[in-house]
Parts: sequence; C-alpha cells; structure tokens
Amino acid sequence: MSFRMNKAAWAAAGIFTVGAVTGLTAPQLLRNVAEPQTVAAAVSSTLNSTSAGPAMNAPIPLMTAPNYRAIVAQNQGAVVGISIVGEQKVANRGQFRGGNPFGDDDQDPFSFFFRNMPRGPQGGTVPVRAQGSGFIISQDGLILSNAHVVENANEVTVKLSDHREFKAKVLGSDKTSDIAVLKIDAKNLPTVRIGNSDQLNVGDYVLAIGQPFGLEETATAGIVSATSRALPGDGYVPFIQTDAAVNPGNSGGPLFDSSGAVVGINSQIYSNSGGYQGVSFAIPINLAKQVQEQIVKTGKVEHGRLGVHVQAVDQSLADSFGLDSPAGALVSSVEPDSAAAEAGLKAGDVILKFNGETVRDSAALSMHVNTTAPGQKAKLDVWRDGKRIELTAKIRSADDGQVASADDHAGSASPAALGLTVRPLTREEREQAGVTSGLVVENAEGKAAQAGIQQGDVLLGVDGTPVESVAQLRKLVQEKHKRAALLIQRGDERIFVPVALG
Repeated sequence: MSFRMNKAAWAAAGIFTVGAVTGLTAPQLLRNVAEPQTVAAAVSSTLNSTSAGPAMNAPIPLMTAPNYRAIVAQNQGAVVGISIVGEQKVANRGQFRGGNPFGDDDQDPFSFFFRNMPRGPQGGTVPVRAQGSGFIISQDGLILSNAHVVENANEVTVKLSDHREFKAKVLGSDKTSDIAVLKIDAKNLPTVRIGNSDQLNVGDYVLAIGQPFGLEETATAGIVSATSRALPGDGYVPFIQTDAAVNPGNSGGPLFDSSGAVVGINSQIYSNSGGYQGVSFAIPINLAKQVQEQIVKTGKVEHGRLGVHVQAVDQSLADSFGLDSPAGALVSSVEPDSAAAEAGLKAGDVILKFNGETVRDSAALSMHVNTTAPGQKAKLDVWRDGKRIELTAKIRSADDGQVASADDHAGSASPAALGLTVRPLTREEREQAGVTSGLVVENAEGKAAQAGIQQGDVLLGVDGTPVESVAQLRKLVQEKHKRAALLIQRGDERIFVPVALG
C-alpha cells in the first residue's frame, strides 16, 4: 500500500458514490450515505422539528446505559440538513431506460429514486439534487459534513432544526478524508461538543443523528463494533465501525458517544440492498478536526508522504522478524528519492512508533503520515535485525513524484527448502520491473507454492536482506530455522510472504 493516498472513488453513480469492494461477491457494496435525488424525483421532509437554541455543552454524566433522550435534546438543534443542486455528467446512452441515468438498474440499489424519469440527453449533464447531514461546530456558522455530500454542487442550502434555511459557502473539501467544511452567515447558533475519538473502544455506546431519506432529526443508537477499520481504497481513514442504523441521507451527520460528545462523522455503509444492514462506518472526529483546521486556515488540505509501501504484520511475519507480537507496519519497499529513503528506511523494517504514537497496523501509520504537514520531521521507532533503532524522516508532500532505477547479474538454481526454482533477472527484466537486482521465479512448489508464490514473481529479498544471486539466496535460507519472509514483487505490487522451512 502506497502512502500516496489517492482515495479510490467507488464507481460513480450520480451525486453520491458507489463501488464494488475488492474480493467481495456481487452485489456486496460499500456506499457513501448521501441521499441521491433528481429534480424530477426529490424527497421531501414532513416531520416536525423543535426550535433551535444554544446547546448546553456540559457533558452528560455516564450511567449504566446512556441517556439517549438527553443527548438528542442537547444536540438536535446543532444537527442540520444539507441539500445541494448541481450537475452530473452522463455518458451517451440514447435514453435513461426509465431508470438510473448514472448506472445499471440491476446493480444499483438506489435505482428506484430514478424510475419514471423522462428520457435523457445524448450525453452531457443532467441536473441533480442530493441530501445529506451536517453539524454546527461554532456559533458563527461553521459546519462539518462529508466531501461527497457537496461534491459537484452549484448551490448548497443548510436547513436548521427550526426550519430556517441559509445558503452555505463551501470553504473547502478533501476527498481523501471525505471531509467538507461549510459556512453560513448566522450568529448565536447551537453547537455540538467535540469529543476524543482516540478514547473509543469496542462495545462503547454511540448514537447517530441525521436525515436518512430526508427524514429530519432521526436518531439511531448502537455500539462501536470496531475501531481503526481499514476499507478497500480508504487506507488513509481509520474508520469507526458501528451497528447504529445509518441510511442514505445520514452522510455528514454526527456520531455521539455516551456522554453526548461528537466522536465521528457518519460516512459509509456496507450493504447489498442500498440500505442499512447492520454495518456502518464513521470518520474519527480527531482526524476530521485536523482536516477542518487546515481548510479554515488555508482553504486546502496538504497530506504528508513518507514514500514507503507497507503491509500488515501477521503472526507468521512477526515470528520471521523476531517480534514479540504481530504489530506495526512492515515496509515492503522504499521509493527512491523519498522521505523514507532519505531517513534510511529499508525493506524489512517494521515501523512500531510514529512520533511516539504506537503504530498498531499499516492503516494507523497511513493516518499518522497523511495528517503530518509536509516539511515536519517525524521520529520513527523501527524494528530492524532483531533490535529497535530510531530514525528521523522529514515528511514530504503527497504531490511529490517518485523515480525508479536498474543494473546487471547472472546464475540459476533451486533452493530445496523453499521449493523454488529461480534465476537472476536479465538487464531488460530488471528495467521492466524497475529493480536493481532480484531473482525471477521459474517454478514454485511445496512450501513456497502453499504460501502463494507463483511463477513469474520476482524475489527481491529475505527478511529484509536484498537478494542479488542464487548463491546468496541459498545461504540466507540455510541460516533460517523455522520460516523466512520473502519479499516478492508481482507486477507493481510488493509484499512479504512468510514461508515455512523444513
């Protein structure tokens, strides 16, 4: 996983986004939970709401069970509805086929929003509306929501719980973190109290308030199901997973803890129906605050870049590298001329701490790096060759490029303990793979094949030591006892593969 966190957009479908999850069978989908609409099929809200007054910011005392009534009463005035009017590009389709102009009716669970629409143009754009949620964080009208809620918006309207409406200005949005900051021209507004998402634990009570399907001031409750959840294409955001019911229209709404403080921003659901199915995801408020502060200060967000590819450390890899427990982020490759290369990081290093903060996994390291401003220095606690060392990296901008290089060697053999038949790469193969050395796998059987190594893979190293010849590989394997972690390159991806020996 690269630290250039270009967030993979789920396959675009109107003003909201949808995408298939790698490795999951159709029709399982992860969805941003903005409410999609068209001009011809808008969803109206008819529920009554209470008047908004300044929120009391005193924390609600912890009890055996949360006082959900008090949390709602204290915060509903600060939760807002957001509606946008914009335009969406469509492909040449002849007509909308009576369904969703942005996708396939059979695969898109939201297609019912678009039924009985007039036939559309031969390409170009169509007007769309979308609804989402947000919450007020300052009495002068600063509002947090999701970037996908206001994406492609020409006009943004914020509706308060007392039914007042304001045209909102989007101060800035960041697709990488899916955070948007809005501003309305108002004073003495009720606000939420910001909590600490780092203190959340699995099993903690949570409550969501938002506008699912445009239904105002809807509250749903549940517990934290998991923390630091990494989703496909979202390596940067360590999501809070909950079982609080979240549906289209909840996007951008607050997630409260049992004391009534905001700990997250509801963002996505896991669903094969388009609606809630027991799993929802929120962006941690600590991350959202960092993004918000940058947007308010500069109007944009700069993400840091270390220049490494990392992978999770499982028990097999922990045993191979002599770690006490499977934790940290294992460096599988270091980009040339990067902050990591300058700091002295090598493939096979395991990053255990970043600026004193424990790195639980690769997703946690990703968040730390991306939220560090370019130009700042970071202290890295690294596990290398069975001991801890400390390195200092000067974080660069995520916009920085990368380079690759190449060179020459020769021989051929079969290290029996691994079950591999390998040979040195030719000069042309090294240039094509973008490596300076390594061995190409001509055949894999036994333990290597069981571990997933295939013909055509490029073997670059053993337990962090670069491999330049067959003789060196044989020697490195002979020195191992139970298992070895082989650094394999397949296409553009690099990963350590633990292989049992003997």
